[in-house]
Amino acid sequence: QVFDAGDYFGIMQVEEVDEEEEGDEEMEEEFKKKPNPGSEPCFKVIVTNENGLQASNPDSIFLIDHAWTYRVEHARQQLLHVPGLLHRMTNLMGIDFHGEIPDEGSVEQVLQEMWKYNQTYQLSQGTAEEKVPVWYIMDEFGSRIQHSDQPSFATAPLFYMPQQIAYTVLWPLRDLETGDEVTRDYAYGEADRLVRKCVLLPWVPAEVVDVNCFTPEPSDEHYQAILAENKEKLPTAINPPVYGKDKVFKVFTDIQQVLNNLTHPRFIFTDSEGEADILYNFSHFKDYRKLSEERPEVMLNQFPCENLLTVKDCLASISRRAGGPDGPNWLPRTFNLQTELPQFISYFQQRDRRGEDNHWICKPWNLARSLDTHITNSLNNIIRHRESSPKVVCKYIENPVLFHREDVGMVKFDIRYVVLLRSIKPLKLYIYDVFWLRFSNRAFSLDDLDDYEKHFTVMNYAPGVTLKQVHCEEFIPLFEKQYPEYPWTTVQANIFKAFAELFQAASAKPAPLGICDYPSSRAIYAIDLMLKWDTSRDGKRIMQPQILEVNFNPDCDRACKYHPTFFNDVFSTLFLDETDGCHVTCIV
Repeated sequence: QVFDAGDYFGIMQVEEVDEEEEGDEEMEEEFKKKPNPGSEPCFKVIVTNENGLQASNPDSIFLIDHAWTYRVEHARQQLLHVPGLLHRMTNLMGIDFHGEIPDEGSVEQVLQEMWKYNQTYQLSQGTAEEKVPVWYIMDEFGSRIQHSDQPSFATAPLFYMPQQIAYTVLWPLRDLETGDEVTRDYAYGEADRLVRKCVLLPWVPAEVVDVNCFTPEPSDEHYQAILAENKEKLPTAINPPVYGKDKVFKVFTDIQQVLNNLTHPRFIFTDSEGEADILYNFSHFKDYRKLSEERPEVMLNQFPCENLLTVKDCLASISRRAGGPDGPNWLPRTFNLQTELPQFISYFQQRDRRGEDNHWICKPWNLARSLDTHITNSLNNIIRHRESSPKVVCKYIENPVLFHREDVGMVKFDIRYVVLLRSIKPLKLYIYDVFWLRFSNRAFSLDDLDDYEKHFTVMNYAPGVTLKQVHCEEFIPLFEKQYPEYPWTTVQANIFKAFAELFQAASAKPAPLGICDYPSSRAIYAIDLMLKWDTSRDGKRIMQPQILEVNFNPDCDRACKYHPTFFNDVFSTLFLDETDGCHVTCIV
């Protein structure tokens, strides 16, 4: 806890050289390109200790304090309410702020500029909420260390458990003399030249529009690698099991909603996994090979390789089989930030040139409930977000079909359907006849992008936030009254068409490039979607379904509460092939 960097380093303010003397037109152009030329002072950190620094000396390691640590969704509130924080940040970032009281303008500037100063880490333990990445800004000393492709120092965050505080550690990579500059590599770990250029864009603006923004489907090796990473073992080929007409099936499950609600006479529960006919597990099953060899007749509630649907980057990859260069109409344009950053930046900059809307939503590959999900129109923000956890970036739906809520006005809403996948070959897909609705709590507009209740519809997990419930039977007449030219049957037919195309794409190739055709597998998924306004080929305004995500083992609490036969219908459809009297519709 000794902050002795002051004994070894000094911060120098660098004056911009007068332009006439420089006479270098290129420099001049670059200078004009800066967002506010001349206003932000340039600082450098240099070695001031007269003996220099030896890389091999065990004392050549320094602590840097963190000035501000936060989660993105709390940034605005903290700048407005934490005494002195806005003042310190505007100083550190060279933003003019003279008032005593935080004003929205200065806060907005810090929220834009902070992506040039932010660093990130995440904790590997705790709840999903606690694992959401944390962002921090180093103190004035740390934040003044400039970038270099041949850095003289390295930095890394260190979480010190006894104090529950994070610091940054700074150490030299080579021996330095007095007057040498302290630099670090802002694109540390990136070897590819184009990707480095992209990662450095927040500090070194550049055009990437000459990169082709077409994103073909990834290679077969990409899917093989995902299979290996998931540690899934594919089943061997088996013959579809045949059961007696009146057989009563023993079900082994750890899902409370099933235990409480499955009352169909042909299913009984067992506590023994070994004697079960059906395994209905909450967690992901991995070793299908063993199961297929030893107990091929045992049915289960999941398919090998179904993560191709339920993990967001895979969903985007396989959907490209169903659409042109921009993907299918029913999926927002999506880029994988880990592997398609240059294509994304090119697409963003081209849209920018054409004056098109550039709002995007950054989502982690596999966190649910909108955790660590951010809406932004700032390219720097998106580029930096890929440093925290693997993410996709999807075009934000800027013209959603809205629903009029008497208490608030026109709000966003999303729709959840439960689909039942009976088999892959032949493809057999059912839809549960009841769908669920979720609404935002504030009227929609394309601003206040960090206002959760305006832009998100997942309210049942946020403490103290009201959850607006409307049943689908009530919703349909209200919807048709608001949009008389769009009968729900037509809208729903388009939704089902999108679902059919999605599952056809997901089963078009053999595993691991597609969902595995395992005859003993069955599954239910929840698909969340929104509707957006689009124009058809003949110039008509249409409601285009947009699939947002596919959820494995969805929470069926509301389903069971209002439709007590829900699990009876699901089990009867999937495991007995009896759909009479069940609230399901076959769509493929």
